[in-house]
Amino acid sequence: MLTVSAALRPFLAACLIALLTIASGTAFGVAFGAFEESLKSGLQRSADDVLQQAYGGDVGKVKPVLDKAWTYYKRAHFHTGALGTQALVLTLLLAALSSVPLRLRQGAALAASLGGLGYGWFWFLAGRAAPALGGTSAAKEVWALLAQGSTALMVAGLLGAIVGVVWAWRAPTETPQRDGVVPVA
Repeated sequence: MLTVSAALRPFLAACLIALLTIASGTAFGVAFGAFEESLKSGLQRSADDVLQQAYGGDVGKVKPVLDKAWTYYKRAHFHTGALGTQALVLTLLLAALSSVPLRLRQGAALAASLGGLGYGWFWFLAGRAAPALGGTSAAKEVWALLAQGSTALMVAGLLGAIVGVVWAWRAPTETPQRDGVVPVA
């Protein structure tokens, strides 16, 4: 029976979050490809519902917002795929750096994974909200805390991984043994 390596076990939560982030990116891509017209119609309906209040009745102001909202949807797809992959790579790297304190490695891995998930979803949620709010600036403001917190987590995870690599690089290495005998320098 195959078992999870003891070195990887403390990082399974971060791996799962990273994989869910990648899965979100894939799901966004599939949904956008399969239901593009339906999703765009939903954005249009959101704008139509607030045409007077948010756009002053000016239909010409709606199209740029819808175009930008669709761009935000695509950013959600790209960011979740890329940042999920980045988080998974960092997590596996951190799991291998046994000379670095476990809590530093776990914290960096979780931060990178949660940050990637949150930041990708920020773009989807901002895109979804934009037509009903009359523009993308308002939508980004509504979801700003998610974007800022996710960005902070991603940067913290990346910096933690960099610190971990430098720490491991500077750590003393074990002296190689040959047939149980330590060579004399």
